[in-house]
Amino acid sequence: MNPKNDTTSLPPNAVIGIVGGGQLGRMSAIAAAQLGFRTHVLAATQDEPAVQVSHSATIGSHSDPATLRAFAEAVDVVTFEFENVSADGLDLLSSIRPVRPSGAILRISQDRAQEKTFLGSVDVDVAPWRLVTDEASLHEVAEALGYPFILKTTRLGYDGKGQRRVMKPEDLVAAFDALEPKPLVAEGMIDFGMEVSVMVARGVHGTVRCFDVTENRHVNGILDLSLAPARLDPEVAQNAQDMARRIAEGLDLVGLLGVEMFVGRDGRLLVNEIAPRPHNSGHWTMDACPVDQFAMHVRAVTGLPLPEPVRHSDAVMKNLIGPDDMALWPEIIAAPRLIPHLYGKAQARPGRKMGHVNVIFPRGSLPGEFGVEAALKPLAPG
Repeated sequence: MNPKNDTTSLPPNAVIGIVGGGQLGRMSAIAAAQLGFRTHVLAATQDEPAVQVSHSATIGSHSDPATLRAFAEAVDVVTFEFENVSADGLDLLSSIRPVRPSGAILRISQDRAQEKTFLGSVDVDVAPWRLVTDEASLHEVAEALGYPFILKTTRLGYDGKGQRRVMKPEDLVAAFDALEPKPLVAEGMIDFGMEVSVMVARGVHGTVRCFDVTENRHVNGILDLSLAPARLDPEVAQNAQDMARRIAEGLDLVGLLGVEMFVGRDGRLLVNEIAPRPHNSGHWTMDACPVDQFAMHVRAVTGLPLPEPVRHSDAVMKNLIGPDDMALWPEIIAAPRLIPHLYGKAQARPGRKMGHVNVIFPRGSLPGEFGVEAALKPLAPG
């Protein structure tokens, strides 16, 4: 049987292979254990967050064929927890075991130009954009989009990295020279009222489930705060879920997908990017839903049923970033309302995600700004 087409549900104690040893793999491994599965992580070092909580691990490169073959032989299904995995490596793995989501989906999400082209093919709106291959096309794009606009690498960008704002013609060449690898994409600046995301899961038999739309706020390009549910008109929220569903079906997704969107001041939705894995903006589900995003991901890749997502509480998620937030750990762990989730990282470097906290509220009672700040003490500003 072709491993890619096997839709049989995996039994308890089957082994889920996770490519990548970061915090998303860690939380996926914990969810897998709760569902009776074992996890085997492919990671670069022994002390990575996912390795710390997994049943077993292979330490090596996700682009080394011998390492990949040994890893595949030790598991029953393969998934991944970050996008900068070798897609060629996933192709090798898929010749031995099912890989969910597929390498084809990873290739689309790894390249912003391919991603935007795909989104257009399934009638999903994105910001105006152009491909920039050289300095000549750079000037043509600047004239077409107008100032200001954003230059981004097509690959390897995350948490605000790999992009430059081009505010005026004098910034153009310096921004182009500073960004690697090329080609680049240029995106028109959007006057939006809110950034939101939808976590969507799709199972081996085509069942699609969407979590509630989440409102996201960023600081220095890194997600700082998520509020669930997003404070949107119900029709706009439904449109966001419908778009996420259309993307999942268009990709023939098996697994979980995060869809980030801009909400225009007129309610129009534009998709910013997609991520075929659990997502930082879905961490609120860990304490506000009976089946959270990680359990839904595990269910999808192992062929288990996908229940309708249920949010029993409203929630706020706050990331813990670098040494400044971790210096508050004694106060955080003592706070009665903060639900902490640490990732097991040894060094609290600036800009590094060390963990997050959730605060839950009775369903329908998400507070306003002052209430959110009060609930997040001691992490609230001021």
